[in-house]
Amino acid sequence: MKLVPLGDRVVLKQLEAEETTKSGIVLPGQAQEKPQQAEVVAVGPGGVVDGKEVKMEVSVGDQVIYSKYAGTDVKINEEEYIIVKQNDILAIVK
Repeated sequence: MKLVPLGDRVVLKQLEAEETTKSGIVLPGQAQEKPQQAEVVAVGPGGVVDGKEVKMEVSVGDQVIYSKYAGTDVKINEEEYIIVKQNDILAIVK
């Protein structure tokens, strides 16, 4: 099964959150807040959304920072994804 976003939506795959403290203790992803950094997996076509022309500014493979409470969590084939609108993406990490 494959996710194909519509309009100005983008499918993101959350990057693993594993952090090492100053003392060398490794915190697993469940022990901390989810990061807002993800990789773009699929991008919608853009076009006219709500009467406005939308040009997609992200592409597959980009690493992005997105809004903390944005999007819808989806689980397909044991993989977890987040579907967000493009305007919920705050920055591209280069």
